[in-house]
Amino acid sequence: MGNEFLDIKNPDDVKGIISNFQTIKKNEDVTIENSLSRVLAEDIRATINLPPFRKVTMDGYAVVSEDTFTASEDDPVKLGLLEVIGAGDVPKKLVKSGFCTEVGTGSPVPEGADAVVMVEYTEVKDGSILIHEGVTMGQNMAKEGSDIMEGDLLLKKGTTITPEKIGVLSAIGLKTVPVYKKPQIAVISTGNELIRHDEEITYGKIFDINSQTISSAVTACGCIPVKTEIVKDNYDDLKQKIIEYRDMDLIITSGGTSAGRGDVLRQVLDDLGEVLVHGIAVKPGKPTIIGRFENEGLDKYVVGLPGNPVAASMVFQLFFAPFLREMASIETKSGLTGTNTVELEISKRYRPAKGRKHYLLVKIDGNDAIPILKDSGAITSLAEADGYIEIGKNVEIVEKGTMVTVYPLGYW
Repeated sequence: MGNEFLDIKNPDDVKGIISNFQTIKKNEDVTIENSLSRVLAEDIRATINLPPFRKVTMDGYAVVSEDTFTASEDDPVKLGLLEVIGAGDVPKKLVKSGFCTEVGTGSPVPEGADAVVMVEYTEVKDGSILIHEGVTMGQNMAKEGSDIMEGDLLLKKGTTITPEKIGVLSAIGLKTVPVYKKPQIAVISTGNELIRHDEEITYGKIFDINSQTISSAVTACGCIPVKTEIVKDNYDDLKQKIIEYRDMDLIITSGGTSAGRGDVLRQVLDDLGEVLVHGIAVKPGKPTIIGRFENEGLDKYVVGLPGNPVAASMVFQLFFAPFLREMASIETKSGLTGTNTVELEISKRYRPAKGRKHYLLVKIDGNDAIPILKDSGAITSLAEADGYIEIGKNVEIVEKGTMVTVYPLGYW
């Protein structure tokens, strides 16, 4: 195997390849208690009328509205009290002309009554109820099914379940919710120099950064990361690990993607299937690999991110996070993303890499975007960064004071 990248592709071409990935969405039922942030896999229709009965919306007295038409502060209408009911009670007496029933918010409207007088406009005197203000038919009460009728669409397929939507589902007594199963993503870090966080660091070794970073990003995209042990830069070990995770919805590796002698992912993918992408014309992130192999009649994909943590995070965010969110059926609301950007002046003259689209991390200070001039192996640059700017591949110099669009990290 040679030491050259196979075919450096433009970013838009790579996004087109990713958009054509073959995916299969699966459904599962979860309890309503475990449905928060999940995505509905089916339309939900109301199984009952809401409200399921004529409901009182204000504390007061259920009346025959015609009895109150002449009521005023100076000349109240006098009604007899039949009974007192609250939320959850069942009225026992029919409300007839000349009588009323005391009711609480949420209680059923007694039969015969067609309106409710708010308690603020009433007075109790000598066992009778004085009505000081008239009401019209239907006032201060909700008709059965006035919110939604049985069989009507309640929530659409593809809706992300929020606490408020759990309230809506609870209102119809739903116990389980049909949702899309979260895609399972294998996350593999490769490198002879990597050690786990529970190991003691020694000269020449570094703690594994990417598995934690990428796994967290996978979770943020609505998927489940399946973490593995660190895999050495060894053909047999890496191949075996990819085969072991062939049933996953996607395999993401980091490291082992450059064109150097010690990098083996390209060879593994060549032998298992085919390499679709080996190199993207971006900085950071040029040494990115995308491969495909077949498992039980289905195409399975392997993403090889660069080993440098900044490059790995940026490439994931720019190219693969949108695909993971789509795979998890999480919508990005159109019209909202633009509010996440800010137009600022770049604080110093900057010369980007030639022939590649450049994503430059920046700090924000007032109205300035300050470039972070560290290499893609410097993980601290992510901690310092407030966002990044995009520089076209044909731009030779960005002059100080140029207005730039700053995208926040996590822009997907």
